[in-house]
Amino acid sequence: MKVINTTKAPAAIGPYSQAIAANGLLFTSGQIPVDPTTGLVVEGGIESQARMVMENLKAVLLEADVDFSAVVKTTCFISSMDDFVAFNSVYSQYFTSDAKPARSCVAVKTLPKNVLCEVEAIAVLGS
Repeated sequence: MKVINTTKAPAAIGPYSQAIAANGLLFTSGQIPVDPTTGLVVEGGIESQARMVMENLKAVLLEADVDFSAVVKTTCFISSMDDFVAFNSVYSQYFTSDAKPARSCVAVKTLPKNVLCEVEAIAVLGS
C-alpha cells in the first residue's frame, strides 16, 4: 500500500488518508468543497461546491499520476435530491470520455462541515 497525499487538495480532517494506492487501484477518500488554499468551504450553492469537489478529486488523482479517464467507480453524496440535476451538470464536465465510471449517488442527511456534496472514487493506476 502507498499513501497518496497532496497539498493541492484539502488535508484530511480525521484519521484517514486522501487516497491509498494498492494492487493497481487507487481508492480516494471523499472530497468535500473545501478550498485547499484557504481551508474554507466554498460559497455559491451546489454548482460551486460540486466544482470544488471535482477539482479536489482531480488534484488527488493527479498526485497518483492518473486522471478522470482512469476512474472506474464513484460514490457521490448530496445533501438534497433537489440538487441532483445541478450536481450532474458539473460532474459530467469531468467525465468526458465515452466510458463513464459506474456510480452511486445518494442523498444523505448531513455531510462534514454541512457541505452540499462529497465524491469518492476508485481508479485504475497506470492507465
